[in-house]
Amino acid sequence: MIKILIHKTDEGIVAFSCKGHAGYADEGYDIVCSAVSILTMNASNSVEKLTETPFTVKESDGNLKFRLDGSPTKETELLLQSMLLGLKGIEEEYPKYLKVTVTDSSFTF
Repeated sequence: MIKILIHKTDEGIVAFSCKGHAGYADEGYDIVCSAVSILTMNASNSVEKLTETPFTVKESDGNLKFRLDGSPTKETELLLQSMLLGLKGIEEEYPKYLKVTVTDSSFTF
């Protein structure tokens, strides 16, 4: 199962982490894993290319951690909310393979 934690403050989404493997199908054929990877990586790439919001990202062994280095702008918040919308849609269709949790707890990198 893929587990995603979305960290929010009063200002909006400030970080997310993604870990685990869906296990829906064999590697290379796992549509859940592919969809989650596309949404999370596209969010990170979009923040980098389309905004001036500084952030830190760490990727290892299929796990991804993303954290804004400040407050979200309107543009950044829209991009991250779009990612969340897509992830929640996947979770609804494949609840055995993806769990998305939104929390206001602190985020450690």
